[in-house]
Amino acid sequence: MPEGKLWILERIASKRFPYRIRIVKGDKPLLALKVQSKWPGSGTQVFCLRDESLEAETVEIVETVPIVSMRRYGKRLAIVLDRKRNKRCDFLFLKKSYKNKEGEYEQIFWRTYQSLKATRKGYILPAWNASEITVYVDKEERYPWRFPDCRVERVSLPVGDYALAGKEGFIAIVERKTFDNMLSELGKLDAFHQTLGELEAYPYNALVIEAGYPDFLDRKRLHHYNPSVVARALADISALHPKLKVIFAHSRKGANEWCRRYFESVYYHLLQEKSPPQVRETVGIYTGAEPFPFDPLMILKAHFPHLPETFTVGDLREAFPQISDNFIRSFLKEMKKRGTIICIRRGSLSYWKKVIA
Repeated sequence: MPEGKLWILERIASKRFPYRIRIVKGDKPLLALKVQSKWPGSGTQVFCLRDESLEAETVEIVETVPIVSMRRYGKRLAIVLDRKRNKRCDFLFLKKSYKNKEGEYEQIFWRTYQSLKATRKGYILPAWNASEITVYVDKEERYPWRFPDCRVERVSLPVGDYALAGKEGFIAIVERKTFDNMLSELGKLDAFHQTLGELEAYPYNALVIEAGYPDFLDRKRLHHYNPSVVARALADISALHPKLKVIFAHSRKGANEWCRRYFESVYYHLLQEKSPPQVRETVGIYTGAEPFPFDPLMILKAHFPHLPETFTVGDLREAFPQISDNFIRSFLKEMKKRGTIICIRRGSLSYWKKVIA
């Protein structure tokens, strides 16, 4: 559990945003957001405003909860609280360009674990350009893996067989082992632990084995090795090197493909300048953002892709209590004019349906 990190929910003197969430570590504030409710309702997202100056007066501290986990995943800040109910949520931080002037403004949405499951949106994989990636292959590597469309350079690596470099040196290192190589290393395990310890020192690392785990329990393939001893040795590797990823890829082709995809993903999320940087103390990236105007129509349009296939005006009222009916009607009228939604039925039984292009 992160030492000293707390989730503090306060009631503040504001009509539009009656609550404030503060995340602190000891005496250091990490994030402060004005919100409209104590916790997002089922299937809803809550619009938030940053409150860096903490100008609103605290009327009452509603709750103080220790934080179990706080991790950054791209534009998402995922938080797990130390309690049984209402413990998982995340904040989505978006950057939008102004329509009538240069620059960007920030939008923040608070979502719960339940609402993320209910939307069934699925994970959208980022696109990357393999030609921008340089893979470094150790000079001692015989019959190396292939990395289509990537630049490949043969160098003397300090450890491992394949690497990806950042601005300050190698950031991702992969050690490759065939079935026979791995058995040989298990015969001199003390020395192998030293190699793995050095590998583990890099931020992103992996031991990729061109065989499946059951292969190491097959007495016919192990020859003079005892399956129970091999299983214990493999377990010790994971137990003594908790930061090391051990991948049983089943084949050379599978191992090659896993490594290539791993390097691509590390490159996209960490090394591209247009990608959000990794944040270990989490919310430091979000400080100093420019304040932005409260634009109800823009909020509704930003949420439109996440709305269910069919919805009612009541659903919009519940999801966006801060937005008046006039803006909701204007939004529906504009979307209908664009041909993206149609109205089904009339009166109290009416609802809106998305038009799939």
